[in-house]
Amino acid sequence: MKKIFIVITLVLVFSSCASAAVYKGQKIFIKKCVECHDKRQKFVSQKTTYEWEFFMRDKGKELANVHLKDENAKKSWNYFSSPSYSEKVKHLEDFLLEYAKDSGNVPACN
Repeated sequence: MKKIFIVITLVLVFSSCASAAVYKGQKIFIKKCVECHDKRQKFVSQKTTYEWEFFMRDKGKELANVHLKDENAKKSWNYFSSPSYSEKVKHLEDFLLEYAKDSGNVPACN
């Protein structure tokens, strides 16, 4: 009985850790967003956690809508319409929330 409990606990801990990661979100930001937004990622820290939560609600649909409605963001339309965005939006959300203006955290400049 103890072994089963330990195994279940370990599975739950590792599955919750594997669901999303800030560093994966940072890689996505660098690869997909830096071209149009601040290269040193200061853009991320210009919004509060509450503001990022608004943009990332419903699996990032609001963030996608802002980009898809903006003629200046034409370069990003393919990305925000792609399955890749939908699949990886949780990582991007974790990154944006981790380094929001009111988080007290500062992203590395890599």
